[in-house]
Amino acid sequence: MPAIAERDGLLSHGRDASGPGRRATAVTPSDTVDLTTYAKALYVGAAGNLRVLTVGGEDGEAVTFANHPVGWLPVQVRRILATGTTAAQVVAVFD
Repeated sequence: MPAIAERDGLLSHGRDASGPGRRATAVTPSDTVDLTTYAKALYVGAAGNLRVLTVGGEDGEAVTFANHPVGWLPVQVRRILATGTTAAQVVAVFD
Protein backbone atom coordinates (compact mmCIF):
# COMPACT_ATOMS: atom_id res chain seq x y z
CA MET A 1 0.00 0.00 0.00
CA PRO A 2 1.42 3.42 -0.90
CA ALA A 3 1.81 6.22 1.63
CA ILE A 4 -1.34 7.94 2.85
CA ALA A 5 -1.05 11.56 1.79
CA GLU A 6 -2.69 12.93 4.96
CA ARG A 7 -0.03 11.21 7.11
CA ASP A 8 2.96 12.18 4.97
CA GLY A 9 4.30 15.49 6.29
CA LEU A 10 7.05 15.59 3.65
CA LEU A 11 4.86 14.92 0.62
CA SER A 12 4.58 18.59 -0.35
CA HIS A 13 8.34 19.22 -0.05
CA GLY A 14 10.51 19.05 -3.13
CA ARG A 15 12.76 16.02 -3.49
CA ASP A 16 16.46 16.63 -3.73
CA ALA A 17 19.71 14.82 -3.11
CA SER A 18 20.00 16.08 0.46
CA GLY A 19 16.43 15.26 1.42
CA PRO A 20 15.33 12.10 3.17
CA GLY A 21 14.87 8.94 1.17
CA ARG A 22 11.30 7.77 0.62
CA ARG A 23 12.05 4.11 -0.09
CA ALA A 24 14.70 1.59 0.88
CA THR A 25 15.66 -1.95 -0.06
CA ALA A 26 18.26 -4.48 0.98
CA VAL A 27 21.02 -4.89 -1.61
CA THR A 28 22.57 -8.09 -2.93
CA PRO A 29 25.96 -7.12 -4.40
CA SER A 30 26.47 -8.03 -8.06
CA ASP A 31 29.37 -7.60 -10.46
CA THR A 32 27.03 -7.33 -13.46
CA VAL A 33 23.62 -5.95 -12.45
CA ASP A 34 22.84 -2.32 -11.61
CA LEU A 35 20.31 -1.43 -8.93
CA THR A 36 16.77 -1.18 -10.30
CA THR A 37 16.64 2.39 -8.99
CA TYR A 38 19.90 4.21 -8.34
CA ALA A 39 20.53 4.88 -4.65
CA LYS A 40 20.86 8.39 -3.28
CA ALA A 41 22.69 6.93 -0.27
CA LEU A 42 23.59 3.59 1.29
CA TYR A 43 23.33 2.34 4.84
CA VAL A 44 25.99 -0.18 5.87
CA GLY A 45 24.89 -2.48 8.70
CA ALA A 46 28.11 -4.49 9.08
CA ALA A 47 31.47 -2.73 8.57
CA GLY A 48 33.89 -3.65 5.78
CA ASN A 49 34.99 -2.68 2.29
CA LEU A 50 32.33 -1.39 -0.06
CA ARG A 51 33.17 -1.46 -3.78
CA VAL A 52 30.71 0.52 -5.88
CA LEU A 53 30.01 2.09 -9.24
CA THR A 54 28.77 5.63 -8.76
CA VAL A 55 25.92 7.07 -10.80
CA GLY A 56 28.35 9.21 -12.79
CA GLY A 57 31.08 6.59 -13.18
CA GLU A 58 31.80 4.24 -16.06
CA ASP A 59 31.83 0.44 -15.65
CA GLY A 60 35.62 0.39 -15.27
CA GLU A 61 35.68 3.15 -12.64
CA ALA A 62 34.76 1.25 -9.48
CA VAL A 63 35.59 2.91 -6.18
CA THR A 64 36.36 1.11 -2.92
CA PHE A 65 35.37 2.68 0.39
CA ALA A 66 37.86 0.76 2.53
CA ASN A 67 36.98 -0.22 6.08
CA HIS A 68 33.67 1.63 5.96
CA PRO A 69 32.12 1.68 9.43
CA VAL A 70 28.52 0.91 10.25
CA GLY A 71 26.51 3.92 9.12
CA TRP A 72 25.65 6.06 6.14
CA LEU A 73 27.46 6.49 2.82
CA PRO A 74 26.00 9.64 1.18
CA VAL A 75 27.04 8.81 -2.38
CA GLN A 76 24.77 8.18 -5.37
CA VAL A 77 25.41 4.58 -6.40
CA ARG A 78 24.20 2.46 -9.32
CA ARG A 79 25.87 -0.84 -8.42
CA ILE A 80 27.41 -2.48 -5.37
CA LEU A 81 30.00 -4.94 -6.63
CA ALA A 82 30.27 -8.43 -5.13
CA THR A 83 34.01 -8.60 -5.86
CA GLY A 84 35.82 -6.49 -3.31
CA THR A 85 32.83 -5.87 -1.04
CA THR A 86 33.14 -7.30 2.45
CA ALA A 87 30.61 -4.99 4.14
CA ALA A 88 27.21 -6.57 4.77
CA GLN A 89 23.62 -5.67 5.48
CA VAL A 90 23.71 -2.92 2.88
CA VAL A 91 20.50 -0.98 2.29
CA ALA A 92 19.95 1.33 -0.70
CA VAL A 93 17.89 4.47 -0.02
CA PHE A 94 16.14 6.29 -2.84
CA ASP A 95 13.13 8.49 -3.71
